[in-house]
Amino acid sequence: MMFSVTVAILVCLIGYIYRSFKPPPPRICGHPNGPPVTSPRIKLSDGRYLAYRESGVDRDNANYKIIVVHGFNSSKDTEFPIPKDVIEELGIYFVFYDRAGYGESDPHPSRTVKSEAYDIQELADKLKIGPKFYVLGISLGAYSVYSCLKYIPHRLAGAVLMVPFVNYWWTKVPQEKLSKALELMPKKDQWTFKVAHYVPWLLYWWLTQKLFPSSSMVTGNNALCSDKDLVVIKKKMENPRPGLEKVRQQGDHECLHRDMIAGFATWEFDPTELENPFAEGEGSVHVWQGMEDRIIPYEINRYISEKLPWIKYHEVLGYGHLLNAEEEKCKDIIKALLVN
Repeated sequence: MMFSVTVAILVCLIGYIYRSFKPPPPRICGHPNGPPVTSPRIKLSDGRYLAYRESGVDRDNANYKIIVVHGFNSSKDTEFPIPKDVIEELGIYFVFYDRAGYGESDPHPSRTVKSEAYDIQELADKLKIGPKFYVLGISLGAYSVYSCLKYIPHRLAGAVLMVPFVNYWWTKVPQEKLSKALELMPKKDQWTFKVAHYVPWLLYWWLTQKLFPSSSMVTGNNALCSDKDLVVIKKKMENPRPGLEKVRQQGDHECLHRDMIAGFATWEFDPTELENPFAEGEGSVHVWQGMEDRIIPYEINRYISEKLPWIKYHEVLGYGHLLNAEEEKCKDIIKALLVN
């Protein structure tokens, strides 16, 4: 009898552990029991769909075509306010898209930093944007821009990395700098980043268990927000943007968790090893960093820009992480990319 009870307890325990570690299946848009498809989408060569949103002047008549890459826990409906008169004066066409697993874009179980560049390239080709285009990545979405600079530099007319993501396991940035920057983060976020890097298969459990606090970013904790960021968040809460309910509708694991796993993985390259894609001066690469940003350590982005003098590095005093919500700053960013 005792043996049978012990076996039953072990079976139940194993079943509980298995269910705790295994993410639920995604609720894929357009599939049975999944959310509806309400946005235009393109079909990629591997069969996945990417949803997108266009704005600005007509695509065929645009002087400049910019692909905007949203950040963590965001979507193609991310903010990037530019005055209408600037858009029309310069002739700018924007396309925003849902990265894999976000919004209405299909999940990508094998997503990597490298795959991001080819998603962008296929999006540009399917929309017939042309042989060259600009890319602008916000926060965690900036690793997609690093990917473009590495794998498809010949397709770029220019690039912007806005409050860009930092991987604390890059191989050529001095480890003491990375370790010091990581130590500035709350302990729970340090542990989350380490789980994503060292034991990614455990990340779903880590971010859903209730025994220990895990991630400020996933839970929406404002502890890492600057005073300026808090003002922006308050305005957003008073006037929420449409589409927010769609960001994570296919499951947190398919968007948030896989995004962190890809970003904090061991990359095939280090940003300091990138070559200048515009050696003849036909384009430019910009990094914009808020100096009050408590999510992204400016010391690391400053170091990378010093190692790559062809990057035009801009430090913005008095601003935090949410630069993309500030119309005046977004206008400055676009003009620096296209005009200066």
